[in-house]
Amino acid sequence: MRLPIIKHLVQFIEDNDSDYIEETISVLEHLTENPNIKDEEIDVIGELLSNLYGAVEVNEAIINGSNQKEALNEFMKRVQGSVN
Repeated sequence: MRLPIIKHLVQFIEDNDSDYIEETISVLEHLTENPNIKDEEIDVIGELLSNLYGAVEVNEAIINGSNQKEALNEFMKRVQGSVN
């Protein structure tokens, strides 16, 4: 999960709509079900999905009243806390 990518995706959501991101998530999740996908490809898709889900969560926090910086920081604290 990379904060600059999440930030970029949040900007995309602000400029467009979160539906695009949610549809992309659906497509990528469906793709992972293909038995011909290699493990390395699954890893890349998983990383993309993590960033997409992160952007959706940050966007929800912004909608609920946080500013972008606060929302990003809170999200990363939750992620780091779950890893430790």
